[in-house]
Amino acid sequence: MRLAVLADIHANLPALQAVLADVDRVGPDGIWVAGDLVGYNPWPNEVLEILRERHVRAIRGNHDRAALGGDSFAFNELAAEAIRWTRVHLTPASVGYLKGLEDRTRVTMPEGLVAMYHGSPRDDNEYVPPWAAEESLVRIAGAPFVLLGHTHLPMARAFRAGLLMNPGSVGQPRDRDPRAAWGVLDLTREKFEVRRVPYDIDSVASEIHKAGLPRELADRLYAGV
Repeated sequence: MRLAVLADIHANLPALQAVLADVDRVGPDGIWVAGDLVGYNPWPNEVLEILRERHVRAIRGNHDRAALGGDSFAFNELAAEAIRWTRVHLTPASVGYLKGLEDRTRVTMPEGLVAMYHGSPRDDNEYVPPWAAEESLVRIAGAPFVLLGHTHLPMARAFRAGLLMNPGSVGQPRDRDPRAAWGVLDLTREKFEVRRVPYDIDSVASEIHKAGLPRELADRLYAGV
């Protein structure tokens, strides 16, 4: 069995469309999304509608929770401004979808338990960059397959206790590669592959400017930071 693993879409519709076209070419058995569906970019409702139609298994991230509750005190000003914009533009259907999601999830597959968190098994808001990955996180999760998001940095670490993985970000990569990132988890072979997909950044930048969102949010997409 293979799973498509996405994270940190951040309301970037062109990036999501490009990734899903690649997902369809690969033909996995399901799509999992490790949180932060909204924030930063100007298509929250369109992105959520696609995810709803695709029946993906998604969890909430910190931006999704902030979009629901308005609590962005821990965000930098760019992120906070984007959340304020998002809260104004979310439709009732989008709010309902986000409210219906869990903050973390665990599913038993024939190959073993798969656990997904936005931050980490210790804390839903904890950043676990590749250089801080450790086997204790897999042990805390109590699952041989552990999926994370939040850092926007791809990662695949194999420990005796299991795999610790992050597909990187669909909508705002931060590893200096501006292409959208997603991952394929092959449960049978116990392998994780990160895939990169180019998309039309110019169109996203143009819509960010039209929406009145901070210009810096467009500029960083070109640099992948």
